[in-house]
Amino acid sequence: MLEQPTAMHVARIKSSHTDKQGRHREYESRLLRRTYRQDGKVRHETLANLTRLPGHVVDAVEAALRGDALTAAQGAPGTVTIARSLPHGHVAAACAMARKLGLPALLGPPGPHRDLALALVISRVVAPGSKLSALAWQADTTLGPDLGIEDATTDDAYAAMDWLVARQDAIESRLARRHLSPAANPQRMALFDLSSSWLEGSHCPLGARGYSRDGKKGNVQIEYGLLTDPEGRPVAIRVFEGNTADPTAFAAIAGVVRNGFGLRKMVMVGDRGMITTARIDALRELDKGYGWITALRSPAIRQLMADDGPLQLSLFDEQDLAEITSPDFPGERLICCRNPALAAERARKREDLLTATEKLLAPIAARVAAGRLSGADKIGTEVGKVIGKYKMAKHFDLTITGTSLAAERRQAQISEEALLDGIYVIRTPVPAETLDAPSVVTAYKNLKYVEREFRHIKSDDLDLRPVFHRLEKRVKGHVLICLLAAYLTWHLRQAWAPLTYTDEDPPPQANPVAPARRSASAEAKASRQHDEAGRPYRSFRGLLAHLGTLTRNQVRFAGAPAAIPVLTEPTPEQRQAFDLIGIPIPLTLRK
Repeated sequence: MLEQPTAMHVARIKSSHTDKQGRHREYESRLLRRTYRQDGKVRHETLANLTRLPGHVVDAVEAALRGDALTAAQGAPGTVTIARSLPHGHVAAACAMARKLGLPALLGPPGPHRDLALALVISRVVAPGSKLSALAWQADTTLGPDLGIEDATTDDAYAAMDWLVARQDAIESRLARRHLSPAANPQRMALFDLSSSWLEGSHCPLGARGYSRDGKKGNVQIEYGLLTDPEGRPVAIRVFEGNTADPTAFAAIAGVVRNGFGLRKMVMVGDRGMITTARIDALRELDKGYGWITALRSPAIRQLMADDGPLQLSLFDEQDLAEITSPDFPGERLICCRNPALAAERARKREDLLTATEKLLAPIAARVAAGRLSGADKIGTEVGKVIGKYKMAKHFDLTITGTSLAAERRQAQISEEALLDGIYVIRTPVPAETLDAPSVVTAYKNLKYVEREFRHIKSDDLDLRPVFHRLEKRVKGHVLICLLAAYLTWHLRQAWAPLTYTDEDPPPQANPVAPARRSASAEAKASRQHDEAGRPYRSFRGLLAHLGTLTRNQVRFAGAPAAIPVLTEPTPEQRQAFDLIGIPIPLTLRK
C-alpha cells in the first residue's frame, strides 16, 4: 500500500424513491469529497459528482485515492487527462457574495439580460475593463460557462446595459429601503457628494467642460453624485452634465430621496460647496422633516469672528469644540471646531507656497534689475505668467514701473487668514437631544466614506474612468454597473477584513475633532505583514488575484463519456475567504 496522498475520498450515498405507482427505485450517488477539520469539527467538501462515470472508472479513482498502485488493467499512464483548467475562485467568491446579498433578484426577473448584467457587475469587481474585454475575460473563467454567457456578443452586452439602466429606479429604491429606512438607519441620515470623470470623444450629450476633479482639464467630462448610508455603503448614483454645479446636483438627489424613495424624514450630509444657503431654503420648502449637516464657508466664519461676534479664539483655550448660535442662522446650531494639527499643516503649506511664488518672481526681478527686461507692460506680462501658479497672488503687493519690479507680502492679510487655520464650523438644525455636538462633527467627517468610495469606483477597484460610451443611456448604464460593483465590493471588503490590511476594529474617538487613529491590530498587520500562522496579509486586489489561482479542472478518465469538473486543492487563505463569506467553496456558480 502507498501512502494516501490527500484527504480526498469517494463517498457513495444510497437513496431510494417510491413513485405514485408504487414503483420502488434505488440510486447511488458517487461524490468526490475532501475532508478537513475546522474548529474541532470534521467537515466535508464536495469537489465533483462522479455519478455519471462508469463504475470501473470510479473504482479506479477510489483506489488511487486510497494509495493503491494502479495496474495496467486498471489504467496505465494516460488514464487521466486534464481537458481544460479555468480560474474559478475569484468569480466564485464574488458570485457567492452577490447571491448572499440578493443581488440577482435585486437586478430584476431571471433571464439572459439579468445573467449578463450580473456577469458585467462581477467582471467589474474582479477584472475591471471595457465591455469588450469583459466578454472575452468571462469566457476564460468559469463565470461565462456557468452563467451561460460565454458566447455573448457586444450587442448582447449593450442590450443588457439598456435593460439594467431601465430598472435603475427600482434597484435603487430597494437599496434605499434596505439601508436608509428607519429600521436600518435609525439616525435617518444619508451622505452625498459629487465627483467627475473625463470622457473620450466629444459626441456624448452629457459631456461638458467643467471643474475637473481628475485634473483632466483638456477633456469634456461627466459628473456623478453618490448617495450612501452613514457607513458609506453605496445606495444610489446620478449622472449629470459635466458643468453641473454641486448645489444643483444636491437638489436633484434630495428630490430623488423624498419623491423616488418615499423617505419623508432625512438628514442630508454634504460639504459646504454642496449644501448652500439657497439649497437649505429649498430643503425647508421641500419638507419640514428634512434636515442637513454641512459647513460654513470662510467668509461666513470671518463674519462670526468680526466685531466681537460669537466665534472667538478664546473658545478654544481649553477645548477644541464649542457650540454657539447666531442671529444670522436662526433655528440652527453652529458647532465650532479647531484642529491644531490641521492648523499647523495649513500654516506650513501657506508658507511653502508663498516662498515658491517668490522664487518664481526672483528671476524676473533679476532680469529687470540687469536691464534685460524693461517696460511696465512687458514686465507685467512676465509676472502674470507666474504670480497665479500657486494661487498666492492675493497675498502680494506688486509695484511695477518701466524699470523696476518689487513684490512684498501682505503680512496683515496673511495673518488675518491664519486666524482661520484649523477652524471649521458645522451648521445643522437637528436638535441636540437627537444629535449632540460630537455626533454632528462625526457625521460631517463621515463624508470621508463617500470620498473613499469615489477612490474605489474611479481607480482603486473598479476603474470607472475614462468613459468611452457615446449614448447617454450607455454612460448611465456604465456608471450604474460601477455603483452595483461598488456595493458588492463594499461587502467583500468588510467580510475579508481579517485577510487584508483593513482595520477590523478602529478605536472609538473620544474627541471627534482629533485625527483618526488605527487600532493596535492594524498597526501589527502593517508591521508584520503576516498573521500568527505565517499567512501573508494581502490587499483587496491581491486577495482576488490569489483566489483566481483556485481553478476548476475538467478531468477526463479513460473510457468515460465526458469530463468531470474537479477543483484544485484550496490554500488556507482561499478556504478562509469563503468561510468569511459563509459558504463552502462551490463547484459551480449556478445554484
